[in-house]
Amino acid sequence: MEGRKQQLLKRHRRHKRLALAAGLLVLLALAIWVAWWWLPVLLVLGWVAHEAWFADHLFYAPDQDYQYAFPDGTPTHAVQLQSGVVRVDGDVGTADTLILQVEICCSWLGRWLDPHVLIGDDRQDFERGVKGRRYLNLSGQLEALRSGRLTLNGRRCQIRSADVLYAIGNADYRQQRVMVIAPHADDAELAAFGLYSQAAEASIVTLTQGEIEAESYQALGLEQAAAARLKGRLRSWDSLAIPLWGGVPQQRCVQLGYYCLQLADMASSAERVCPSRESGEADIRLVRGQNPLRLPGDADGLPTWNNLRADLAALLEHFRPDVVVTPHPQLDPHSDHIAATRALLEAIEICSWQPQTLLLYANHLHDNDRWPMGPAGGGVALPPVLQALPADAMWSLCLSAQQQLDKAMALSMQHDLQGRQPWKKRLRRIVQYLLAGRRWPATGENEFFRKAVRRHELFWVRRLVE
Repeated sequence: MEGRKQQLLKRHRRHKRLALAAGLLVLLALAIWVAWWWLPVLLVLGWVAHEAWFADHLFYAPDQDYQYAFPDGTPTHAVQLQSGVVRVDGDVGTADTLILQVEICCSWLGRWLDPHVLIGDDRQDFERGVKGRRYLNLSGQLEALRSGRLTLNGRRCQIRSADVLYAIGNADYRQQRVMVIAPHADDAELAAFGLYSQAAEASIVTLTQGEIEAESYQALGLEQAAAARLKGRLRSWDSLAIPLWGGVPQQRCVQLGYYCLQLADMASSAERVCPSRESGEADIRLVRGQNPLRLPGDADGLPTWNNLRADLAALLEHFRPDVVVTPHPQLDPHSDHIAATRALLEAIEICSWQPQTLLLYANHLHDNDRWPMGPAGGGVALPPVLQALPADAMWSLCLSAQQQLDKAMALSMQHDLQGRQPWKKRLRRIVQYLLAGRRWPATGENEFFRKAVRRHELFWVRRLVE
């Protein structure tokens, strides 16, 4: 993760340690001055309370306003709530992406149970203790909105006002040539399975093998390096094979074979060779055998920034995409994700083919590890943005129930998302299920089955050619 994320984590853990130390002092005082048996009882109750209500990584105050700017000229409409029904001034036309700015305030119960808003047949969740400006995603509700049938109902929160509706019209990017840049196997599926599975022509480029953190494979009797090599081979295979479930043939999928968490180091010096941190390998050609074309990096197999940039330029010229789907460089903090989009932009500068549009996605956030909040299948409200972002337009692609199921099955094929969660997380989920009312899908235990399988896939639209 990038520096700001690490700083937030350190601050969060420091505050936790201070709170824990203060709590232990109080417990010891009770044990000494009241009765010793209070100590184990209160320790257990404190642990249960922490797991139920204080274990989320939320690195901002929930009463902070979200800070969004939309491009000049974005159509806006005044909105009124009349007995919970949304009334819009003017005709929203055929806008495909509808974002409603609201003011929300949680009830006392919303400080302990997840507050959410019911939007017709949709549900969008927010932080416990929420208070302030938020943005609901009404995409897919156009007909109900036009006919005056769209209702908003807060649960464990109140909608104090509905201020303005942003009605954003986009081209149907599914009808254009789409290329998805995936820093790791599974990023394409997490962010854009619904898009690439419906695209008239799609290609998928995965930058890294994703070989690190292979402890589970060491249980097979392998040393760390051998386990990392096995994991890299498996995830490389995932990146080439799983898109076929979404209708993308193998000849339109490419695995570049660079090494996980090394892209930022590569970017720091264009000729620097950055081998794997764990597998002991330094030849990217070892997982390129199934690629449909020869690339510049195949000449020497060195994991360098120059090779990555040249590979991407060659792929742009080969597949000639109109639209490139890539991580949001300001919103997604993962160092490989930031470097992936930087490499793409540098490749665009040196190649003859010029895409028209970037669709930016965020599979991770700086400030909130639970976004999108709430259960699987719900809509995707806009994520927390507490520092100004570029004023990009947005495109919210709606997925049917069948498309969501197909996406969940694609994720279930990913080796990195398989298997049981660690016992501590399983125990935490039991506590949250019983005390906090949280639910998880039956499709898989990994948190991404909850976060990524939604009725919306959300992209920020950045035009490269006007």
